[in-house]
Amino acid sequence: MTIEKTQDLEGLRAIGRVVGLAILHVSSHLRPGISTGELDAIGGEFLAKHGARSAPMLVYAYPGHTCISVNDEAAHGIPGGRVVRAGDLVNIDISAEMDGYFADAGASFSVPPSTPEQERLLRAARQALAEAIHRARAGQLINEVGRAVERVARRAGFTVLRELAGHGVGRHIHEDPSVPNFYEPRNRERFREGAVLTIEPFLSNGGDRVREMPDGWTLATTNGRLSAQYEHTLVIQRGAPILLTQVEGSW
Repeated sequence: MTIEKTQDLEGLRAIGRVVGLAILHVSSHLRPGISTGELDAIGGEFLAKHGARSAPMLVYAYPGHTCISVNDEAAHGIPGGRVVRAGDLVNIDISAEMDGYFADAGASFSVPPSTPEQERLLRAARQALAEAIHRARAGQLINEVGRAVERVARRAGFTVLRELAGHGVGRHIHEDPSVPNFYEPRNRERFREGAVLTIEPFLSNGGDRVREMPDGWTLATTNGRLSAQYEHTLVIQRGAPILLTQVEGSW
């Protein structure tokens, strides 16, 4: 969506804050022995307490309040009986709706003890998001986001999962435009002032493709390599964008 009035920004700020806080709340319960289904219940309860609803459940009849993806699972991991173990990388992705406004964010967390490579992957994914956000300005080519993500990944010795991209959001969970995490020279689309969208780099320690798992939802790397993702919903401006899902203590 494109923000056209103060009410829009206020509504987006409200749901953005709930989503950001929900991810931190769920992540605070992350420990060996807890199941992804238990984490999902915690997330669903938090959203309900704040008057929000799970967007994928609302729009797509997704079988969970949140997406909990582990290790080689890059996105849309269905929460259930899988038990989190020491050394896992866990991605918590939450999209929610409140009063007709949508926001979407995600973050990856290591369950100690983590390896040096896992820590490097997480740092690179966070840096890729920061560099991409820095280039998200009104009038700038959307391609510059992908260029920045690829540059950070390559410099750190990692790869980009090219099939996964950011997207418009605001009045629906998924809107135009697509915001790829790689540079495509033929794409000359530019960011529009007031546009609401997500930026969400997916980095891997050796994968560049994903496949849909038999559950029909989970997307995992084709070669079993790890995935890490960080994501914010933001509003494009001429200067630095407004980060709607950034809260104190977040990525």
